[in-house]
Amino acid sequence: MTTRGTKGPDSGAAVPMASASRSGARMPRTLIALLMTLAMALMLAASPLAPAVRIAHAEGTNVAAGQAASGGSGAASGASGASGGESATPIAGPVPNVIITNFTYGEGSVAVGSDFTLSFTFQNKGKVAVSNMVVTVDGGENFAIAGGTNTFYFDALSAGRSATQSVPMQALPTAKSGAQGVTVSFRYEYVDSGSRSSSSSDIRISVPVSQPDRFQLDAPVPPEDAMVGNETTITMNYVNKGKGDIANVEASIEGDGFDTMTKTQYVGNVASGANGSIGFAFTPTQSGELQAKLHIAYEDSDGKAQSKDFPVTVNVADAAPMPDDTAMAVDEQSQQGAPAWVWALVAVVVIGAIVLVVVLVRRRRKKKAKKSEIDEEWDEWNKPDGDGTTGPSDPTVPVPAPSAASPAADPEATRLIATPQAPQTPSPAKDGSADQGQARRARRGRA
Repeated sequence: MTTRGTKGPDSGAAVPMASASRSGARMPRTLIALLMTLAMALMLAASPLAPAVRIAHAEGTNVAAGQAASGGSGAASGASGASGGESATPIAGPVPNVIITNFTYGEGSVAVGSDFTLSFTFQNKGKVAVSNMVVTVDGGENFAIAGGTNTFYFDALSAGRSATQSVPMQALPTAKSGAQGVTVSFRYEYVDSGSRSSSSSDIRISVPVSQPDRFQLDAPVPPEDAMVGNETTITMNYVNKGKGDIANVEASIEGDGFDTMTKTQYVGNVASGANGSIGFAFTPTQSGELQAKLHIAYEDSDGKAQSKDFPVTVNVADAAPMPDDTAMAVDEQSQQGAPAWVWALVAVVVIGAIVLVVVLVRRRRKKKAKKSEIDEEWDEWNKPDGDGTTGPSDPTVPVPAPSAASPAADPEATRLIATPQAPQTPSPAKDGSADQGQARRARRGRA
């Protein structure tokens, strides 16, 4: 070493050598600081710390590296950078999700009005645990809880864990056919970054519902008077007793020994509660027992194809013999009867006879009445009056002439009638009876 006050030709060279020795001592410290920074960076990248902490450490490392490069203490700068990073506000993590991973309701579809068990498995897909979980099952207008409750409680469900719940349910009688929904609701709480939050989710699952096949077909009704060559009909009644509609109903007849214009007929859709009949018109071609089969195909309320077969036996008689044309003509004439003009003539004759009888009866009655009047007049003439004489005492009373229809006239009576008599004064004692007799004779004369 050289002293500071010494001056000589070698004093200028001694100073550079001292600076070089100090620079060589500073470079190892810089390398050590860089290596420490690189090691801390690798450790932070591999550690599961929060992003905010990693950013804070990275910032502290950068500050330490800068200070080391400027000749400062790398260890002190790294410590101060780390402390500054921890005091930063952390960022909240993602919200946990709970989903249904699997569910069962039995095999096939659920019949209307039947009971079934709905079992479902749910899982926490989040990074943090959930707690105070409430699960609610809602069957809507098609399903109901078959005993028990529709709400369930779970204390906690860790991240990635799953649980299973079973619910007894029933398909209502008014449920519609097809896939019907059931809603499962989840409400839960979780803690993230030191704060408590809540969340909820609704998940809908589908359960197929089927209506029972209640399309009723009655046994076919064969004809009773089937005959070879004559057209006859087989009928079949049906009714839809189910809650759903029956679609695309088609009927056909199969067999030998008969002819038909239409072997297959399309009936169409049959609404719930509707009824009707299916008829097959055919003509037997041979006698004996005719074997036929009615085939009915349709789609039920679930859209599934259904079919039913109905065998039927028809007894066919031989055709009746053809009647003789002459006998048929005679029968027609006998059925038709006499011609119309004959009946008209008979009616005219009967009416004429009735009129003739009426006229003759009236004439006879007139003759009898006239004869009785003449006889009564003659009796009055022959009756003696109060003075003891016969005939009219009043000359003014006309005397009727004898008719040809009257009996033979008496000469004495004729003489008395022709000879007028003088009026006589009635006696006091016979005045009343005489006046009465004259009055009667006058009335008879006027009549």
